[in-house]
Amino acid sequence: MWESVALTLAGAAGNSIGKVLQKKGTQILPPLSFKLKVIRGYALNRLWISGFLLDMCGAALMLTALSQAPVSVVQPIAGCGLAILCVFSHFYLKEVMNGLDWIAITLAGLGTIGVGVGGEEQKVEEIPLFNIPWLVLSVVILFVLLNTWLHIYKRQRREQELTGPEVIEEVIYGLESGILFGISSVISKMGFVMSEMGFPKIVVPAAISCSVACSAVGFVYQTRGLKHGRAIVVSTCTSVASIVSGVVAGMVALDEHLPTAPTSRFFLLLGWFFIITGVILLVTSTRLIARLPKPVQKFLKSNMERSHSIRRPGSARGKDPIQSTTIHASSLHILTSPGKEKA
Repeated sequence: MWESVALTLAGAAGNSIGKVLQKKGTQILPPLSFKLKVIRGYALNRLWISGFLLDMCGAALMLTALSQAPVSVVQPIAGCGLAILCVFSHFYLKEVMNGLDWIAITLAGLGTIGVGVGGEEQKVEEIPLFNIPWLVLSVVILFVLLNTWLHIYKRQRREQELTGPEVIEEVIYGLESGILFGISSVISKMGFVMSEMGFPKIVVPAAISCSVACSAVGFVYQTRGLKHGRAIVVSTCTSVASIVSGVVAGMVALDEHLPTAPTSRFFLLLGWFFIITGVILLVTSTRLIARLPKPVQKFLKSNMERSHSIRRPGSARGKDPIQSTTIHASSLHILTSPGKEKA
């Protein structure tokens, strides 16, 4: 189990750091296209190539972890990629972090330990095929309800000529993308399980292809939310929905279950709670601190942040609290697009 935890953390770190390096490398590159000159520019950019290779290695490690451990263990720990990215950004990109960020990272770390202690290897004897159609039907119905709600909400906004943050739209797009990301992990795991049960080996690449397609659709929903909404709301809903949907779908489609021992079950549930709480705090830390009393703000802000603010009054955190969160949100999933940067 601890080997799978380590693989998941390494994979999440590779995905997160790889995206930061790719984003940093593209600052001096033109938009990616199929032109030979552009492709050559990307291929010769060491920073972008390093990030791309790290991202691919991270994806391979995540698939390896999914082949060895339950989705209910891998998916929550994968959410700690946000915490890993924050630490990397702090030491490599010199990004300022406040006290609440460090508390969130600590919670995510404790949650990872809790999942590692409470999680147990589960041998799937047979896939409950009868549950899969019900799971698919439930997801379809949920998406129909969410999109119907979104359509009604948009129509009301147009009729009433409302302005300001489109909270419902942000939440719906975040939930939809997170659900698809969580289902994507379950599909990958299902391919490995079916292969072990004697199904043709083609099921593994087929499942991985379906998983990539599912993640791509989820990315489209996430980009829509980030384009017109606030990264804080969209990223939080995406992260939490991804963890919850992955765990629930794993239990329904793969017959995964909570540990039988009370102590193990307690540590696993506590680990899930800490990870989800840590992710939410990381995404919303700047906004939360801004709403706290002044003495508490001074206590939570580090000496580095205060000195940084004195030297650079127009710093990113002081000027636009969402900007830092947008960078963090870009690490959550497979791709990065200009749509996210506009968020």
